[in-house]
Amino acid sequence: MAKHLDLEEQEQLDEIKHFWKQYGDLITWALIVVLGAFAAWNGYQYWQRNQAAQASVMYDEVERAVQSGDPTRIDRSLADMKDRFGRTTYAQQAGLLAARAYYDKGNLDASRAALNWVAEKASDEGYQAIAKLRLAGLLLEKKAYDEALQQVSGSFPKDFAALAADRRGDILAAQGKKGEAKAEYEKAYKGLDERTEYRRLVEVKLNALGVDPTAGQVKPTTAAFNAEVKQ
Repeated sequence: MAKHLDLEEQEQLDEIKHFWKQYGDLITWALIVVLGAFAAWNGYQYWQRNQAAQASVMYDEVERAVQSGDPTRIDRSLADMKDRFGRTTYAQQAGLLAARAYYDKGNLDASRAALNWVAEKASDEGYQAIAKLRLAGLLLEKKAYDEALQQVSGSFPKDFAALAADRRGDILAAQGKKGEAKAEYEKAYKGLDERTEYRRLVEVKLNALGVDPTAGQVKPTTAAFNAEVKQ
């Protein structure tokens, strides 16, 4: 009986040896690939966290530079941020912050350059949209109408589509193209939430062009009152 078991164990060992001889290298390399990928993923996650932490510190420096009002310091801190952490959202936020500071100081060229950088380099479509809208506004002030329209042409994220239409309306109105401006303002008005305060401003713009976007609309309270009277 013992010899029979020994023979079975020996056969099993021989099968295992044969199997390992045939597939051992493949299994080993598969394990190496899996473990390597796992290590690389963990390493990438650590690198991202480290990058975000460092970028956050540098964003604070840009913020302090803006608060100081020193243009040279703003230039230097923003340049460092773009060079070292240009792919992070912190860099995009810093670009928008610096652009606003430059604008407030009357340095429109520097503001435009910062906004251009965010519009072209931002990985986040929201920041990209904000930069384009602000850049279009700046160009509108400089009466560079064609360039301004280019910034707000094309597709925009859903949350920014109405604002882009409103900005196009501003540009077209400044060019004296009232019909086209009305069409864009109407798009903006329809696209904005009724509770949004900005919608009232778009309504004022439409009124100035002889359009009442509320014409024909019945307020809910009025409709309810009329229904009660009919009953």
